[in-house]
Amino acid sequence: MSPAPERHTVAIVGAGAAGALTAVQLCETATRRRTPLDLVLVDPAPEAGRGVAYATADPRHRLNVPAGGMSCYPDDPGHLTRWLCHHGERAVTAADFIPRYRYGAYLADTLGQALVRAHGVVRVRRLRSRAEACADTPDGRLRLRLADGGSLTADSAVLATGPAAGRSAWAPAGLSASPRFITTPWAPGALAGPLADTADVLLVGTGLTAVDLALTLDRPGRVVHAVSRGGLLPQPHALNPLRTVAPPRIPAGAPLDAVRRAVFRHVGRTVRLLGDWRPALDSLRPHTAGLWQGLTPAERAEFLRRDGSLWNTHRHRMAPATAEALDRLRAARRLRVRPGRIAAARTGPDGAVAVTLADGRTLHAGWVIDCTGPGHHLDDPLWQSLAEAGAVVPGPLGLGVATRDGRLLDAAGRAERALFTLGAPRRGELWETTAIPEIRTQAADVARQVLAPLAPPPRRGRRPLDTHGLPLSTHAEAAAAHRAGLERVLKVRSGAEESFRRAVTLDPGFALGHAALALLGHECGAQVDVDRELAEAQRCARERADARERSFVAVVTHRVQGTDPDGSALLGHLDAHPGDALALAAAVPTIAFSGVRDLDDDYALRLVERTSPAYDGHWFHTSLLAFLRQGQGRFHEAGELAHRALAAEPASGHAVHALAHVHYESGAHEAGRDWLDSWVSGRGRGAVHRAHFSWHIALHELALDDPAAVRRRWLAQLAPGRVSGVRALVDSGSLLWRARLSDSWPGEAPAADEVLDAVEREVLERPATAFTALHAAVALAAAGDVAALRRLRDHAFGADAVQREVVVPLCEALAALVEERFQDAARDLTALLPTVRKVGGSAAQREVVEETLLYALVSAGRCEAARRLLDSRLDRRPASRDRRLLAALPG
Repeated sequence: MSPAPERHTVAIVGAGAAGALTAVQLCETATRRRTPLDLVLVDPAPEAGRGVAYATADPRHRLNVPAGGMSCYPDDPGHLTRWLCHHGERAVTAADFIPRYRYGAYLADTLGQALVRAHGVVRVRRLRSRAEACADTPDGRLRLRLADGGSLTADSAVLATGPAAGRSAWAPAGLSASPRFITTPWAPGALAGPLADTADVLLVGTGLTAVDLALTLDRPGRVVHAVSRGGLLPQPHALNPLRTVAPPRIPAGAPLDAVRRAVFRHVGRTVRLLGDWRPALDSLRPHTAGLWQGLTPAERAEFLRRDGSLWNTHRHRMAPATAEALDRLRAARRLRVRPGRIAAARTGPDGAVAVTLADGRTLHAGWVIDCTGPGHHLDDPLWQSLAEAGAVVPGPLGLGVATRDGRLLDAAGRAERALFTLGAPRRGELWETTAIPEIRTQAADVARQVLAPLAPPPRRGRRPLDTHGLPLSTHAEAAAAHRAGLERVLKVRSGAEESFRRAVTLDPGFALGHAALALLGHECGAQVDVDRELAEAQRCARERADARERSFVAVVTHRVQGTDPDGSALLGHLDAHPGDALALAAAVPTIAFSGVRDLDDDYALRLVERTSPAYDGHWFHTSLLAFLRQGQGRFHEAGELAHRALAAEPASGHAVHALAHVHYESGAHEAGRDWLDSWVSGRGRGAVHRAHFSWHIALHELALDDPAAVRRRWLAQLAPGRVSGVRALVDSGSLLWRARLSDSWPGEAPAADEVLDAVEREVLERPATAFTALHAAVALAAAGDVAALRRLRDHAFGADAVQREVVVPLCEALAALVEERFQDAARDLTALLPTVRKVGGSAAQREVVEETLLYALVSAGRCEAARRLLDSRLDRRPASRDRRLLAALPG
């Protein structure tokens, strides 16, 4: 029996945003790699994650970055907005500026979830104390001395201490000695005095701290004065998101004058192009650190002296709602902002402070608050102890501390200790490093560096295989769960999601398991956080995967992000790996997946035939071939293939689906109804798309002109409540519409609103595919919602080419139908009918457009055109209902 791996201890000093993000990355990376870790968080705060910035309970204090830029994960930008939606704020968007206390709750919850997922791999302790010193131990480790008298020994430490406390060194003696001078406004209880009275307040500094305090301290009868050298408040963000622009091309190492000219030219061009300067500055964000590092020390000092204030007020902006609130205060003269420098101060007998500015003016205030920003890290006892030992030195221009890629540099310029930092202490190295978008990237980087020496040795021996003999980069137990999930997908059986989820629970670093979950969530509506699983798949693929697995993760990434509309990435993957059954299932449009967009039947057939040698007559491959043959109209051959597949695997949903189409398209309605009804009641009980098979049975009943049976089927197996999401739209909604159009529903038909209520509004008005958009248009027409039809039309116009070509005119035609402009509807639907095939799906599904055209023709009095359409349908496939409709036509 091999010995248990040695556990590595990591101390994180500081459990605010930087510490929490580092802990999240360490927990998740260690869990993926199955690296045993002891993690110790050292911070006296009552709750991890909030720190100073996000501990505020004032809802007026908002983030100064939109929610779309504040995810904990650099590779999953939508994580915060999804969290907010799941926690009661369903209307939130990536452009919203949320209250800071909500962001603190998000950080705390994300850390808590990471700790739960890491259980069994990472052991976590929380020490509610402050680290006051750090020294080397004889065996090369680190010992932290704590304020409560305790100590902690660690193999590595991350100093996530955040911005240093201000020193207020600028304050004249008459002010620094005053009890009415508040130097650390965010310390617990620091604002108790000004919150308890209405005396005027002077804020020294006009940055984001002053903005928040102005809102908090505003009272009727109080004036809040704000003074800074420039007298400039932060600029507001744009009210609505603006277009992005490409950054300017500035050569590496360009001198400050050249950088300044290039930036001003870039701003000017952007203003001329978009009418706003903000996108120009935002485009510089990924390049700011590189530009800063290319400057000489003298140029950096000049930038701070000459450009620093202008940069800060434009780069670090306020939320629009915050700016509006400040404008109201200034208009009411309750906030007065002016340039100035404090020259002297004295406290009167009543406790009020008289502050004299350098220009001779005097301001009287009951309280003076330092809002000038952070001080020097080396004033803190922990950092002082490191400096005294030569383990750390000041950063460039005295900003933060000297670092290299997050590792502390000692007095000799070496980075030999396992001591790391991130965020504000790296200002001298990076300049822009105090916002979440930078800190989260640094946290991921630090986690990789800390865990790099602990990488497990490569696995020896043969890897387990999937169902079709392809190797899997995981252990035997997770591979077994993955095989079970794959079998369920190929059979179109329920339970695949649970099997894949078990696989990644057993091995969190298994890339294919995460990719399969992302694919199921995106394509099949499984209850999966698609973006999170996709990000996990990408992380795992970078750390442990072979070429085939990395290629599959890339394919799923393209699929989810819509960056491979013609399917070339997926088809290229199948050329290289024809035996990848999950990829083949995703490529061929059948019942489980939507297939490759624009993949015509001939190409799909060639793809299946080309991959045939890798399957050697396997029932899954035979099922796909059966489905494609029926699409060619080769019904006899398709039926034989489907029966052959079912003989090998009676639960094969693909074979059943192919046979359902064979029966319908060949007009064998009674036999098809009876056979499929028997299968749904037996082998098909566990089918994941059981509602779609019920829809096929109902189509037979509709064709047989048995309205009572259609009604029973709908109520028992297809009514909302039994079916939801896209399936309710595609199956339940379209069946109800077809029954209503052909007078095949006895009594009053259920309201179409019932179907719409079972579908997310996003799916109805902003569908991802043309196929879904077609069925959304039909459902909205059934509900008579012309306004929603026009919103869907507008979305389709800006979507892919098929939506523009098919869905836009369909929405127009259906709106005409609802408004009883039957001639217009009939004309537009007639013109549209030849192109409907492009939306994908089966002929039976697309037939809903033809049924709508038939109704429009009859309603417009164009009975001869309706007769020709019915005759062609009856030539193609006999149906009692069509014969009834034909007989009912006048003349």
